[in-house]
Amino acid sequence: MTISTADADTILADNFAPWVQALKLSVTETGDRHAVLRLPWSDELAREGGGLSGQALMAAADTATVVAVSAARGGFGPMTTIQQSTTFQRAVVGADVLVTARVTKLGRRLAFVDVTMAAEGEEEPAAHATTVYAFPG
Repeated sequence: MTISTADADTILADNFAPWVQALKLSVTETGDRHAVLRLPWSDELAREGGGLSGQALMAAADTATVVAVSAARGGFGPMTTIQQSTTFQRAVVGADVLVTARVTKLGRRLAFVDVTMAAEGEEEPAAHATTVYAFPG
C-alpha cells in the first residue's frame, strides 16, 4: 500500500496549518515506507549568517514523517508527533533541501521514522531527525 505523489501533495494542502504550507514543501517521491519532500530555498527561511533555519528543517522533517507514514498506511489518518530529535550537521545556504523520511517500524499504535535532510546535489546530510508518531484510538 502506498500513495501517489499527487495524493501526498493533497495531504499537504488539506491537513497542514498555513505557516507549514508557507514552507512550499512538495512531494517528489513516495514508496511503501518512505517519502521524499523538497524544501525550496528561501531567503525568508534563512537565519542570521545566511543558513537555512533549524526551525524550517524541523518542520520539514515533521511534515515528511506524516507523508511517509501515510504512504506506509495507504492513506492519511489521524496521527500526532510524540517525539522528535534533530541534529544539525552543516549549514544549507542557497540550495533546496531534499527531506527523506523512512518508516523503520510501523505498529498498530506507533510509527518510528528516520529522516535525512540534505542540500540538493550533496551526499552528506545537513541534518538528521528521528520521529515517533502515535495513532489515536
